[in-house]
Amino acid sequence: MDRADFVHLVRLSEHASADDSDGYRRGVAVFAALGYLWVFACLGLAAGIIAWVVGGLGQGARFSFTRGWLLLFALGLLWATLRALWVRFDEPDGVPLERADAPALFEALDRIRQRIDGPAVHRVYLDNEFNASIRQLPRFGLFGGAVNHLSIGLPLLMALDRRRLLSVLAHEYGHLRGNHGKLSAWIYRTRMSWLKLDASFQRDEGVMAFASQAFFRWYFPRFAAKTFALARQDEYEADRVAARLLGTRVVAGALTEIVVKSAWYAETFWPAHWSRAAGEPIPAGPFSAMASQLRTPMAPDFARAALRAALRSVSDVDDTHPVLRDRLEALDEKPGLPSWSEKSALALLADAPRWTAHFDDEWRRDHATDWKQHHAYLVRVGERVAALAASAGCNNADEMVEWADCARRLDAAADVRGHYERALQLTENHPGALRGLAQLLPAQDRGARLAVLERLHESSVASRWWAARTAVAALEDPDAGGHDERALKLWRERTKTAEEAEQRAWEEITATPCFSQITRHDLSEFELGELKADLARCMPVSRAWLVRKNLREFPWRRAYVVFLELPQMGDDERWQLCRQLEQTLSLPGAALVLWAGHSPTLEQIERQAFGEIWSRAA
Repeated sequence: MDRADFVHLVRLSEHASADDSDGYRRGVAVFAALGYLWVFACLGLAAGIIAWVVGGLGQGARFSFTRGWLLLFALGLLWATLRALWVRFDEPDGVPLERADAPALFEALDRIRQRIDGPAVHRVYLDNEFNASIRQLPRFGLFGGAVNHLSIGLPLLMALDRRRLLSVLAHEYGHLRGNHGKLSAWIYRTRMSWLKLDASFQRDEGVMAFASQAFFRWYFPRFAAKTFALARQDEYEADRVAARLLGTRVVAGALTEIVVKSAWYAETFWPAHWSRAAGEPIPAGPFSAMASQLRTPMAPDFARAALRAALRSVSDVDDTHPVLRDRLEALDEKPGLPSWSEKSALALLADAPRWTAHFDDEWRRDHATDWKQHHAYLVRVGERVAALAASAGCNNADEMVEWADCARRLDAAADVRGHYERALQLTENHPGALRGLAQLLPAQDRGARLAVLERLHESSVASRWWAARTAVAALEDPDAGGHDERALKLWRERTKTAEEAEQRAWEEITATPCFSQITRHDLSEFELGELKADLARCMPVSRAWLVRKNLREFPWRRAYVVFLELPQMGDDERWQLCRQLEQTLSLPGAALVLWAGHSPTLEQIERQAFGEIWSRAA
């Protein structure tokens, strides 16, 4: 099923849900049961064939080649089906908490359960993610009672005050409430089961595996599309449950504070933490420093920009979670920056310093090799900066831009504006210098930034999309100056034109076979170092390969295919991570990110991708 068909089915499910919610839910339950029917049909077929063969032999029939083949097929089918019915699920990552570890937290969960009148949370985990989630895992394969696992991230406890953190936990608990919650939880468990089952069949060969793969290729995309509206409804309902317990203002404040602080967490905290490797060869634990910084009010300019970016997001079919604007609207709350949490919710833990130290030690152990690699890379960057500084009088434009870029890599606040301006004196309209200068000019100096972006747009076809998007963001920023409708209209039209070209380029990247039109990557040492730093921070990645994709329609366009080995993840998690990395990897052009699996296989990648560029074990 292609994306257009999937989106169409999602829209149909949303309309069905809006027109007749109960009928829609019944239809979802029936379609979910179809998957179970397939498994039971295979089981019945296997049992029937075995009974026919054995029964025939008992009545004196001769054991022929045909009967022997059918018996072997039936036994294989029976084994595969029984194994499918006993799907094993991994428990969440993190440290299991006992009541003695967090008595205040468990008391709060007990009160939430009493007020919602819901099932028990059987296990609570503390992990190092800026998130909280609840999962229902079946006890016995596809069947049996469910075990409820609640995971809470230590950074989230650091970021929110007690009431806002409890609103998040109430939201997660709200997924389990009432009959609607039971159906949603069953659909969620069923979806996980089909993913596991499909992965199991993908590793097998033979008639049964082939038939099952064909069935799930047809069934699973339709199942995901038909259940999409149910999953999104469940998110709104969980928000309403949290609002009934703690009030809409608390829930809205928590949602907004999480959006802003998670942006700071990803865009500011982690890059700054990894930059410490320039002067520290031994890994530094991040969580001790994180605790105090998350309690500090966010810088107003950053907070407003992060909130505006979140409010511009539109709900789509890539994520069942609604965007912030839609969630606030459903709660009848107006968007705006909240008052920041003055105290963290760490008091819910009996010994918060112990857990901070635990996750610091764990992080240092897990990232020791990556940190050493990053330290060595930053040392090389520093040496390159020193060499370029020594030859400052005879550097060309490319070298001046490289000097500035390397200095910013060592210190994001480095004063390198003069380097970019010198590069422009040497080579008028140098794309790298114009782009660097546009990034450095303050937001309030909108006129100068737009002038630089105009030069970049006119002189570099490859930079038009970036220039147009940056200009639109500057013109839409109310803190940067008054509204300029004429300029905004012009840059929006340019953005649309550039995006159409980008879309055609992306279609060529994705529509052609991943190993066609490729050559070795053309990244400079600095660019490759940036990419390796990103990969080191992405823990699921064990190895990576990179090739350049040569586009026929846009031969000047730098485009890439990144291949990753993600051994500890399921296909659904791999798909989500790859889509995220396509937006965040430090590459000088569009990138398609694929994982080693069924297509392409690890063997194909190792044979055709010109050798790995990075390995966590190296």
